[in-house]
Amino acid sequence: MYYGELVPSNQLDTRNGESQDLLAAALSALREELGIVDSFPADVLAEAEQSIEAHVSPQEDLTHLTFLTIDPPESTDLDQALFMERRGSGYRVWYAIADVPGFVEPGGAGDAESRRRGQTVYAPDGRALLYPACISDAAASLLPGVERPAFVWEFALASDASVDSVTVRRARMRSRIQLTYQQVEDILQGTAPHGFPGLPGILSLLREIGTKRVEQEIRRGGSSLNLPRQEIFHDGRQFAIQTEPSLASEDWNAQISLMTGMAAGRMMIDGGIGILRTMPGPDDAALARFRHQARILGTPWPKELSYGAFLRTLDTASPRQLALMHAAAFLFRGAEYTAFDGEVPDDIEQSAIAAPYAHTTAPLRRLVDRFVLVICEALSGGREVPHWVRDALPTLNGLMNASNQTASRMESGALEAVRAAVLSSRVGEEFEAVVLQGSPRSNGSEPKQRPSGTVQLFDPPVEAPCDGELVAGATVRVTLVEADVEHRRVRFEMRPAAGRPARHSGDADAESPARAG
Repeated sequence: MYYGELVPSNQLDTRNGESQDLLAAALSALREELGIVDSFPADVLAEAEQSIEAHVSPQEDLTHLTFLTIDPPESTDLDQALFMERRGSGYRVWYAIADVPGFVEPGGAGDAESRRRGQTVYAPDGRALLYPACISDAAASLLPGVERPAFVWEFALASDASVDSVTVRRARMRSRIQLTYQQVEDILQGTAPHGFPGLPGILSLLREIGTKRVEQEIRRGGSSLNLPRQEIFHDGRQFAIQTEPSLASEDWNAQISLMTGMAAGRMMIDGGIGILRTMPGPDDAALARFRHQARILGTPWPKELSYGAFLRTLDTASPRQLALMHAAAFLFRGAEYTAFDGEVPDDIEQSAIAAPYAHTTAPLRRLVDRFVLVICEALSGGREVPHWVRDALPTLNGLMNASNQTASRMESGALEAVRAAVLSSRVGEEFEAVVLQGSPRSNGSEPKQRPSGTVQLFDPPVEAPCDGELVAGATVRVTLVEADVEHRRVRFEMRPAAGRPARHSGDADAESPARAG
């Protein structure tokens, strides 16, 4: 979820001053409940300033390469920059990652504080950074127009964008321009000025390589969930929510990050040391249940299509296919960090990616990436992995799991609070909605509970719990019965009007045509 400063034209806002005050109090209480602290201890700040002053830049100079960054609007903690060019029938890709290890003293105060935090936690009313802002938003951030140290991954790709070779080393680089995903789309369509010679060519290569990497993903059996985003915005006065589909440029950019994570995973496996992001695949029963849901929702899963290829055919503008995509999310479960030093474990694959994989491209925002970068740079250069990294490996899974839980609770709690504020003046109103998750069916042996599920309103496009006998994919009328900002709670009830039953998955007018995969 992105928390930015730009409010879109179709915003959902909270116009009531009282609800704004309640929302501010609810977000503050949520931070306190989760133990999220914005400020850093004095010794951490002092150490960060000293590390910046004493920093020695890498000797290798790659500032002649025209790197660029692609991030959400207003981002200042820029982890990645890319440059690519055509080489014969294939490609050369340079992917620069912020050199956070160069600014954090192993065993120092900043190292200890970052292990306590685990990751940057984003909230509508501000961020709780992993590292002090002088590092994450300045000295280590790959901001445009300034020279920065980085871990630079260099890929040689074949004509189908498969990886022929990869190295990683420390070097100096300079980003030329900072783009948003929408700007990438507009430049490629020729509708946005940029004043950067050669930029459309680089972005065309990103599209070309990204598209081929998607084909690689499908061939190896990987899968991606391209669910619409619910984003919280703030304009300095009030919060707003917007739901919008993901852009193609996000997928292309993500494929470069995934390629780097896969290369890191393979490098560490070959080197016999590292920490992977692993996830078991869904079992046969779960896949059979999803195949049954697809059939009931009117979009059968063809036997000749892999799981990932089928997901890419779904059009989330269709209520039933949106519900099916939400059902697919339940198959992406059980992710862990798997550390090893010596013997490589048996279970090394991230099933959604269908390959070994490691988190390595977001060191400004995620603790584990700092260690993975150091491991891979050492292995690529034929050197020993530093002892401070080896010593940390057994602890990283627990640290990251704890921080992931905190970040998830912050994100969900904040979204619940803002939803309640957005709807606080509309209790008692009726809305049209699509059922994303239907009511669970009792097997007869369980205690009888009130049936409920999850719906998304058409206008405003808010997701929320709803009581009633709900069938996934159905279009229903629901009534808002509660919008409690203080307790971050929104609840609807389905109350079908006489003579106007809920439309179910067999109704032709409940669906729009599917997008080609």
